[in-house]
Formats: sequence, structure tokens, C-alpha cells
Amino acid sequence: MERERLDQELIDAWDGDPWHGSPITAILDGIDAAEAAARPIEEAHTIWELVLHMTGWTREVARRVDGGKAGEPEAGDWPDVTDLSKSAWQAARRDLGAAHEELRRVIKKLGDEAIMAPPGVPRDRAAGTGRTIYRLVHGLVQHDAYHAGQIALLKKMI
Repeated sequence: MERERLDQELIDAWDGDPWHGSPITAILDGIDAAEAAARPIEEAHTIWELVLHMTGWTREVARRVDGGKAGEPEAGDWPDVTDLSKSAWQAARRDLGAAHEELRRVIKKLGDEAIMAPPGVPRDRAAGTGRTIYRLVHGLVQHDAYHAGQIALLKKMI
């Protein structure tokens, strides 16, 4: 039952009907590579940087759910955008979608007991450890909602 609830949370956040507003796919619709790379607020991240950040953390959560030790995303917390082409932007968007699908596949392999089991490691807020899988995945949904809101505001500014 909890597995289905987590899956629905991920579906709603990505392209469903989340309580908080538009899903990530709707917010990203209509943004081209130049807009994604624009920096309307000098000291803020770009839409593209936010997408790469969200992708990395989605993959990191999937890796942890699949039994991996806690760490940072493979490409880092805030990967650099090195290719500003239209095809690179399209690939970044596809990669974010693929990361969400990977996480959903990993969760579907688990039983409710594993999802709700005590974490087995002490709580370390900075490392993001000491949470059940249930809370970890909910935390990612909250993380993505936060960054999706930033993207929505940047999109309006551009």
C-alpha cells in the first residue's frame, strides 16, 4: 500500500495533478535552451542548473533506495552546464524524466516493510541519512516541488 502511495506521489509531482499546483513537466513546457540558460537573477541558478540538480538528486535517492550508501549525486550537487545547444537541453529534460522513472522502478521492487523500516543509520541532516525510504522519497518530492516553484518564477521573469 505504501509503495503505491509513494509511486502516486512521484507521478503527481512529475506529470500528474499535485496538490500544490502544476507538475514539473507542465512547468518545463515551452522553455527553450536559451531561456533555460538565462540568468534573470544574477546570483540565482538558471532553469537548466535546477534541472540538472533535480536529476542528480533523483538518481541519488534511487541509488539509496536500491541499497546504496548515502552520498552526493555522481555529477555533484550543482553540475555545470557545459553545452548550451538545443539538443543538450532536450537531453537534460529527458534525463530528468528518466531519473524519475528509475526511482519509480526501484520503489516498485520493495515491500511496505522495507519502505517503512527504520533506517539503520543515525540521522545526519547534512548527509540526508537516518530516514526511512518513505520519508526519503517524500523529501525528494518536496525538494522537487521547491525547485519547480523556482523554475516557474524564473520562467515568468524570462
